[in-house]
Amino acid sequence: MPLSSPTRRSSPARLRATGGLAGKAAMAAAVTAAMAVSVAVEPSIGGVLAAALVPVLAAIAVIDGRHFIIPDSLNALGALLGLAAAATMPEPVEGLICALLGGAGLAFVFLAIRVGYRALRGRDGLGLGDVKLAAVAGAWLSVTAMPVAVEVAALAGLTAYGVHRLASGGAPRVRDRLPFGLFFAPAIWIGWLFDRWAAGLM
Repeated sequence: MPLSSPTRRSSPARLRATGGLAGKAAMAAAVTAAMAVSVAVEPSIGGVLAAALVPVLAAIAVIDGRHFIIPDSLNALGALLGLAAAATMPEPVEGLICALLGGAGLAFVFLAIRVGYRALRGRDGLGLGDVKLAAVAGAWLSVTAMPVAVEVAALAGLTAYGVHRLASGGAPRVRDRLPFGLFFAPAIWIGWLFDRWAAGLM
Protein backbone atom coordinates (compact mmCIF):
# COMPACT_ATOMS: atom_id res chain seq x y z
CA MET A 1 0.00 0.00 0.00
CA PRO A 2 1.62 3.26 -1.11
CA LEU A 3 1.88 5.86 1.63
CA SER A 4 1.11 8.91 -0.45
CA SER A 5 1.19 10.34 -3.93
CA PRO A 6 1.33 14.00 -4.95
CA THR A 7 -0.08 13.18 -8.37
CA ARG A 8 -3.37 11.59 -7.39
CA ARG A 9 -5.81 13.82 -5.60
CA SER A 10 -8.53 11.27 -4.89
CA SER A 11 -8.46 7.82 -3.37
CA PRO A 12 -10.74 5.42 -1.47
CA ALA A 13 -8.24 5.64 1.38
CA ARG A 14 -8.62 9.41 1.74
CA LEU A 15 -8.82 10.31 5.41
CA ARG A 16 -10.30 13.71 6.19
CA ALA A 17 -8.16 15.69 8.60
CA THR A 18 -11.02 17.86 9.83
CA GLY A 19 -14.75 17.93 9.34
CA GLY A 20 -17.10 20.86 9.86
CA LEU A 21 -17.04 23.42 12.63
CA ALA A 22 -16.58 20.81 15.36
CA GLY A 23 -13.51 19.39 13.63
CA LYS A 24 -12.01 22.84 13.09
CA ALA A 25 -12.65 23.79 16.72
CA ALA A 26 -11.02 20.56 17.91
CA MET A 27 -8.03 21.17 15.64
CA ALA A 28 -7.63 24.74 16.90
CA ALA A 29 -7.83 23.55 20.51
CA ALA A 30 -5.26 20.81 19.88
CA VAL A 31 -2.86 23.25 18.18
CA THR A 32 -3.22 25.79 20.99
CA ALA A 33 -2.64 23.11 23.62
CA ALA A 34 0.43 21.75 21.82
CA MET A 35 1.89 25.24 21.53
CA ALA A 36 1.36 25.84 25.25
CA VAL A 37 2.93 22.46 26.09
CA SER A 38 5.94 23.27 23.92
CA VAL A 39 6.70 26.45 25.85
CA ALA A 40 5.96 24.79 29.21
CA VAL A 41 8.28 21.86 28.46
CA GLU A 42 11.08 24.11 27.25
CA PRO A 43 10.63 27.67 28.57
CA SER A 44 13.22 29.19 26.27
CA ILE A 45 13.55 30.44 22.71
CA GLY A 46 13.78 26.80 21.66
CA GLY A 47 10.35 26.14 23.13
CA VAL A 48 8.95 29.22 21.43
CA LEU A 49 10.29 28.00 18.09
CA ALA A 50 8.81 24.55 18.73
CA ALA A 51 5.49 26.25 19.49
CA ALA A 52 5.77 28.12 16.18
CA LEU A 53 6.34 24.77 14.45
CA VAL A 54 3.05 23.34 15.72
CA PRO A 55 0.68 25.28 13.40
CA VAL A 56 3.03 24.55 10.49
CA LEU A 57 2.82 20.82 11.18
CA ALA A 58 -0.94 21.09 11.65
CA ALA A 59 -1.31 22.79 8.26
CA ILE A 60 0.83 20.09 6.64
CA ALA A 61 -1.32 17.36 8.19
CA VAL A 62 -4.58 18.96 7.09
CA ILE A 63 -3.48 19.73 3.53
CA ASP A 64 -1.93 16.30 2.98
CA GLY A 65 -4.98 14.63 4.50
CA ARG A 66 -7.26 16.45 2.08
CA HIS A 67 -5.19 16.70 -1.09
CA PHE A 68 -2.30 14.20 -0.84
CA ILE A 69 0.24 16.98 -1.23
CA ILE A 70 2.59 18.85 1.11
CA PRO A 71 3.39 22.44 0.06
CA ASP A 72 7.11 23.16 -0.32
CA SER A 73 6.61 26.47 1.49
CA LEU A 74 5.45 24.71 4.67
CA ASN A 75 8.29 22.20 4.54
CA ALA A 76 10.76 25.05 4.05
CA LEU A 77 9.30 26.98 6.98
CA GLY A 78 9.47 23.90 9.21
CA ALA A 79 13.10 23.32 8.24
CA LEU A 80 14.04 26.97 8.84
CA LEU A 81 12.45 26.86 12.29
CA GLY A 82 14.45 23.70 13.01
CA LEU A 83 17.70 25.37 12.02
CA ALA A 84 16.82 28.41 14.12
CA ALA A 85 16.16 26.13 17.10
CA ALA A 86 19.48 24.38 16.53
CA ALA A 87 21.24 27.74 16.53
CA THR A 88 19.91 28.44 20.05
CA MET A 89 21.74 25.45 21.53
CA PRO A 90 24.74 26.00 23.86
CA GLU A 91 27.01 25.11 20.91
CA PRO A 92 25.22 26.77 17.96
CA VAL A 93 27.67 25.69 15.26
CA GLU A 94 27.54 22.08 16.41
CA GLY A 95 23.78 22.32 16.68
CA LEU A 96 23.43 23.62 13.13
CA ILE A 97 25.73 20.94 11.76
CA CYS A 98 23.74 18.21 13.53
CA ALA A 99 20.45 19.66 12.25
CA LEU A 100 21.72 19.84 8.68
CA LEU A 101 23.17 16.34 8.78
CA GLY A 102 20.04 14.98 10.45
CA GLY A 103 17.78 16.57 7.87
CA ALA A 104 19.88 15.39 4.95
CA GLY A 105 20.27 11.90 6.40
CA LEU A 106 16.60 11.23 7.08
CA ALA A 107 15.59 12.74 3.74
CA PHE A 108 18.08 10.42 2.02
CA VAL A 109 16.55 7.40 3.78
CA PHE A 110 13.06 8.40 2.63
CA LEU A 111 14.31 9.09 -0.89
CA ALA A 112 15.92 5.64 -0.99
CA ILE A 113 12.59 4.11 0.05
CA ARG A 114 10.81 6.07 -2.67
CA VAL A 115 13.30 5.01 -5.36
CA GLY A 116 13.35 1.40 -4.17
CA TYR A 117 9.55 1.15 -4.11
CA ARG A 118 9.29 2.57 -7.63
CA ALA A 119 11.94 0.13 -8.86
CA LEU A 120 10.06 -2.82 -7.36
CA ARG A 121 6.46 -1.81 -8.06
CA GLY A 122 6.74 0.54 -11.03
CA ARG A 123 4.91 3.38 -9.24
CA ASP A 124 5.54 5.87 -6.48
CA GLY A 125 4.84 4.71 -2.95
CA LEU A 126 6.12 7.82 -1.18
CA GLY A 127 5.66 11.39 -2.31
CA LEU A 128 8.47 13.90 -2.65
CA GLY A 129 6.63 16.04 -0.12
CA ASP A 130 7.11 13.25 2.42
CA VAL A 131 10.82 13.13 1.59
CA LYS A 132 11.09 16.87 2.24
CA LEU A 133 9.06 16.50 5.44
CA ALA A 134 11.62 13.92 6.55
CA ALA A 135 14.24 16.65 6.19
CA VAL A 136 12.16 18.80 8.55
CA ALA A 137 12.01 15.93 11.03
CA GLY A 138 15.75 15.37 10.78
CA ALA A 139 16.45 19.05 11.42
CA TRP A 140 14.37 18.99 14.60
CA LEU A 141 15.01 15.56 16.07
CA SER A 142 17.94 13.64 17.49
CA VAL A 143 19.05 10.37 15.93
CA THR A 144 17.23 8.59 18.77
CA ALA A 145 13.95 10.42 18.24
CA MET A 146 13.83 10.09 14.44
CA PRO A 147 12.82 6.39 14.43
CA VAL A 148 10.35 7.11 17.22
CA ALA A 149 8.57 9.71 15.07
CA VAL A 150 8.58 7.45 12.00
CA GLU A 151 7.21 4.49 13.97
CA VAL A 152 4.50 6.60 15.61
CA ALA A 153 3.45 7.91 12.20
CA ALA A 154 3.47 4.46 10.58
CA LEU A 155 1.48 2.82 13.38
CA ALA A 156 -1.03 5.69 13.49
CA GLY A 157 -1.45 5.59 9.71
CA LEU A 158 -1.95 1.84 9.54
CA THR A 159 -4.39 1.94 12.45
CA ALA A 160 -6.39 4.76 10.88
CA TYR A 161 -6.44 2.93 7.54
CA GLY A 162 -7.61 -0.29 9.19
CA VAL A 163 -10.40 1.49 11.05
CA HIS A 164 -11.38 3.33 7.87
CA ARG A 165 -11.61 0.12 5.85
CA LEU A 166 -13.45 -1.66 8.65
CA ALA A 167 -15.98 1.16 8.96
CA SER A 168 -16.56 1.20 5.20
CA GLY A 169 -16.98 -2.55 5.14
CA GLY A 170 -14.27 -3.08 2.57
CA ALA A 171 -11.16 -5.22 2.54
CA PRO A 172 -7.69 -3.63 2.43
CA ARG A 173 -6.48 -2.95 -1.10
CA VAL A 174 -2.86 -2.81 -2.20
CA ARG A 175 -3.42 0.18 -4.47
CA ASP A 176 -5.06 2.34 -1.80
CA ARG A 177 -3.11 5.46 -0.93
CA LEU A 178 -2.53 6.89 2.52
CA PRO A 179 -1.56 10.52 3.20
CA PHE A 180 1.54 9.80 5.28
CA GLY A 181 2.11 13.48 6.07
CA LEU A 182 -1.18 13.53 7.95
CA PHE A 183 0.44 11.27 10.53
CA PHE A 184 4.12 12.09 10.15
CA ALA A 185 3.68 15.83 10.78
CA PRO A 186 2.24 15.50 14.30
CA ALA A 187 4.65 12.63 14.99
CA ILE A 188 7.53 15.07 14.51
CA TRP A 189 6.24 17.10 17.46
CA ILE A 190 5.84 13.90 19.48
CA GLY A 191 9.44 13.08 18.63
CA TRP A 192 10.48 16.52 19.84
CA LEU A 193 8.70 15.84 23.15
CA PHE A 194 10.53 12.51 23.33
CA ASP A 195 13.82 14.36 22.94
CA ARG A 196 12.91 16.73 25.77
CA TRP A 197 11.96 13.78 27.97
CA ALA A 198 15.17 11.97 27.11
CA ALA A 199 17.15 15.11 27.97
CA GLY A 200 15.48 15.23 31.38
CA LEU A 201 13.69 18.52 30.75
CA MET A 202 10.19 17.14 31.39
